[in-house]
Amino acid sequence: MSTDAPTSGCPVHSYSPHDLRPVGEWTGFFDDLRQEAPVVKNTFGDGYYVFTRYEDILAAYQDPETFSNDAVTVLEPNPSYLWIPHMLGGEEHMQWRRQLGPYFSPKAVAKLGDHIREWAGELIDSLVERGSCDVMEDFAFQFPTTIFLELMGLPPEDLDRFMVWESDILHSHGTDPDEVLARRMAAMNAVRDYFRGVIADRRAQPGDDLVSQALGFQIDGRPVSDEELLSYCQFMFMAGLDTVAAAIGYSLYHLAEHPADRRRLVAEPETIPAAIEEILRVYAFTIPARKVTKDIEVAGCPIAKGSMVQLPIKSATRDETAFDHPYEVDFDRKPNNHIGFGAGQHRCLGSHLARLEWRIALEEWHKRIPDYRLADDAAIHELGRSSGLDAVPIVWDV
Repeated sequence: MSTDAPTSGCPVHSYSPHDLRPVGEWTGFFDDLRQEAPVVKNTFGDGYYVFTRYEDILAAYQDPETFSNDAVTVLEPNPSYLWIPHMLGGEEHMQWRRQLGPYFSPKAVAKLGDHIREWAGELIDSLVERGSCDVMEDFAFQFPTTIFLELMGLPPEDLDRFMVWESDILHSHGTDPDEVLARRMAAMNAVRDYFRGVIADRRAQPGDDLVSQALGFQIDGRPVSDEELLSYCQFMFMAGLDTVAAAIGYSLYHLAEHPADRRRLVAEPETIPAAIEEILRVYAFTIPARKVTKDIEVAGCPIAKGSMVQLPIKSATRDETAFDHPYEVDFDRKPNNHIGFGAGQHRCLGSHLARLEWRIALEEWHKRIPDYRLADDAAIHELGRSSGLDAVPIVWDV
């Protein structure tokens, strides 16, 4: 990273968000930015602004008129794709959410609990006698991805190619932004081609899955189009796979490194819901972006219309002005007003399902593998622009 002299009240940096760094370095990097200034500018690519403090980040999420979801990836201010409903605004966005909401309500997702628990148990049982695993590859990626396939009515044998596409879209890294973008776009196009066939199949023979249900949605009194359904399926693919996997990875990483916390969850499993909220706060892993719709000034930094701003949740949830001892994981923290699932009208619609999957994963894991540690040669990395650890190698006694 290089740092230039501040301009217009905004320090200027140059760093690649595609860098793969050892776990903790990116979190520390954003902590340092927050100490430096409320807003900084990164000149990487076409350049963008980074908000660092809880108050400003929360305000941006709550002001969709100024901070638009027209573009949500910080290096793509004019995207060629549309993720529905995430990249919609206004009444159109709310119509999609109202129709999707019943399928992701607490009551609806609770009905999935027994099946999710059964699947978690099967996966973990297959690992117990091994005495070691990579949490990400062997459990965290497979667990929510298989649930997603079932919710969308997709065959489980497609798991492997979904995981390849997921990696290319969400975890590509390198020093050449054009090369990274090319890999992402190729995978996104492959996902669209896949779902184009799925939509045609559902129109011919609908079922009770989320794709079939969306065939009956109406926007402004008209049926949704196949193009809208493609964009919806692509967003469901993005949202349904990576976040829970990242959450599980960070959880088991933390608990492997902090035996006292792990022992408490084993002895007091009723603590797991609170532990989830606190781990999500300290290790918040999503780094969304928005596009500014008018000339503004934030904390003395002028930002021109059309600029991209990055709103790193991990910086907001570790802000000393919003949380006492923010770097400490405290399962008894009250209140815990984190924004790990976002805020405002675009707050994560699937948060109830994510929490359910996450809680069951931790409950079933610690029933079977209560004592584990990081492998001695563990090399764990993360990107600066997206969610999740690349690997969490752990070992346990058999």
